[in-house]
Amino acid sequence: QVQLVESGGGLVQPGGSLRLSCAASGSIFSINVMGWYRQNPGKERELVARISGVTTNYADSVKGRFTISRDNAKNTVYLQMDSLKPEDTAVYYCNYVGYDRFSGGVDYWGKGTLVTVSS
Repeated sequence: QVQLVESGGGLVQPGGSLRLSCAASGSIFSINVMGWYRQNPGKERELVARISGVTTNYADSVKGRFTISRDNAKNTVYLQMDSLKPEDTAVYYCNYVGYDRFSGGVDYWGKGTLVTVSS
């Protein structure tokens, strides 16, 4: 199994920045995709960003403001969040998808870290 631990959430003013981290441990898949989702009360969880190899994908609402990156040696993914807006307030969840010839894609989730953007 894979365990995911997120960190870096907190309270920040509009226009400020935060960097989220997610470290994966356990039975790491040699091929994997990592990303970030977020969820507000009463709304469905939505994709924020993901990274597969050198390819990245972002939600339209965060393009140009957020940057996802990963350190494969540390099995860690990062989300640099700049120019934060109140609507970015949410619980952010780390997502990990592992691939092998038996299971295909297997999803794992972190417990989430709260980001609050407010004056």
